[in-house]
Amino acid sequence: MKKQETKVLMASLIGSSIEWYDFFLYGTVASLVFNQLFFPHFDPVVGLLLSYASFGIPFFFRPLGGIIFSHIGDKIGRKKTLVLTLSLMGIATVCIGLLPDYNTIGVWAPILLTILRLIQGLGIGGEWGGALLLAVEYSSKERKGFFGSVPQMGVTIGMLLGTLSISLMSRLPDNQFMAWGWRIPFILSAVLVFIGLWIRNGIDETPEFKEAQKSGKIARVPLFETLRYQWKSVLLAVGGKVVETGPFYIFSTFIISYGTSQLGFPKTTVLNAVTIATLVATLAIPLMGKWSDRVGRKPLYVWGTVAIILYAIPYFYLLSTKSPFLLIIATVIGLGILWAPVTAVLGTLFSEIFTTHVRYTGVTLGYQLGAAIAGGTAPLIATALLETYNHSWVPVALYIVLTGMISLIAISFVPKQEDQR
Repeated sequence: MKKQETKVLMASLIGSSIEWYDFFLYGTVASLVFNQLFFPHFDPVVGLLLSYASFGIPFFFRPLGGIIFSHIGDKIGRKKTLVLTLSLMGIATVCIGLLPDYNTIGVWAPILLTILRLIQGLGIGGEWGGALLLAVEYSSKERKGFFGSVPQMGVTIGMLLGTLSISLMSRLPDNQFMAWGWRIPFILSAVLVFIGLWIRNGIDETPEFKEAQKSGKIARVPLFETLRYQWKSVLLAVGGKVVETGPFYIFSTFIISYGTSQLGFPKTTVLNAVTIATLVATLAIPLMGKWSDRVGRKPLYVWGTVAIILYAIPYFYLLSTKSPFLLIIATVIGLGILWAPVTAVLGTLFSEIFTTHVRYTGVTLGYQLGAAIAGGTAPLIATALLETYNHSWVPVALYIVLTGMISLIAISFVPKQEDQR
């Protein structure tokens, strides 16, 4: 592998990991801390729903962030845009760690918390597409699957760092964890962001974008051109994202509150299960990406989606045994093994259905709209289904099946020539 390619993969992976660490840290803390410190004067279930709502609302700002930063990315380049998104995310995350709680500043606490979360949504909205294209547009045709899977590892690495940091802090006595322990991982994000910016400043613009600049093929208004000429590809990307994001937040975020409040597991047990599964997924993603360079992106995506559909009911059955060992097994299978092939090929698959001059806008718009529709709402929908159907997990399992069916329909319309090998 060329030295420049290695540097680009590291810049894509590390920057993406930091962004997702900041983003997922909130999701982990939402069900453990924010529902008590920032939404305390409500029924426990209502408080949890409001906490998840503050988690989910920014998903609807991610497309806006995607539109803003993908416009910049398709006009002036991928690298400069990624520096902006990482800086924005870092500032918001540190401010969350410093934010006074409800008992200190009253109603301003949940308001400011939600605003900072919205800023996080804007930052992550522009990050993913840039990190993906930084890798894919530097790769050879024969290795696009592997290169496109590397920034996807940032999702699980970021989540792993977030979960680990909270797991370590949760070992503190409860009063200390609630008073200041949960804040430390947010504040330490400043150090990670500085490292990420330093690495990204040391790379050059992607060859494909420089070629587009040289030939004058730069879209005047990328969003308009994308919606006018490639709107079908955007819809396919939105549908393809559904099964990658909905089940992910069930396996990784919803399980934390469900496992502790409904099944009676200690929070450290559930967090450890998610941590182990995330580690397995991190190792599996690049292997799946490399495999897709041999068998194709679309077949691997379909296999993973079908497996998730078939696993929905067995997953909750394993959890219902209330065995810590089976909790770990269930989470590892769902998040660590079955989800991995879908997320590994998703970015490369998306990038191959858009032309270079609007690629940043196209992949970002499809990805972030799909995340808004099926990702941020997943823990909220799952919690509401539990309450509506007398704490039965069957409707939640059927919700997972539905996400898979939607994505199978969408991926069936991806043209065969776009299924690159």
